[in-house]
Amino acid sequence: MVNTLTPATQDYLEVILQLSNGDKSVRITDIAKSLNIAKASATQAIDTLIDEGLVLKEKYGPVTFTEKGKREAMKVKKTHKIIREFLMKVLQVEAEIADQDACLMEHVISPQTIAGMVAFLEKGNYEISADLNLEKALKILK
Repeated sequence: MVNTLTPATQDYLEVILQLSNGDKSVRITDIAKSLNIAKASATQAIDTLIDEGLVLKEKYGPVTFTEKGKREAMKVKKTHKIIREFLMKVLQVEAEIADQDACLMEHVISPQTIAGMVAFLEKGNYEISADLNLEKALKILK
């Protein structure tokens, strides 16, 4: 996904979204644990996300998304799911490898390529994962 957010920023947003289940606040300790990094590193990254208007955090409080942050996190998540689905269903890549590759590709893939993957999946006779609504995913990515 070509945009102004760095891959690291996108990874943090994705982890926060995963830990928050979309709407709960998250502790920096949990973010650090999930990424297997020091709490100080996570704190520094969260400060950057705050500066970019993607998350909010009170001193000693939990991290929550801004509207912009949640929207960007959902884009990363949906992009990842589409790439993973495409790799598994079309290219027959095993799930673990497809997931790893999707993590790398989600940061650089263009919206046009994602749209092409969605169109290919829709036209084909592929059994799409229940948690991936292609039409809804495309709307989020726009």
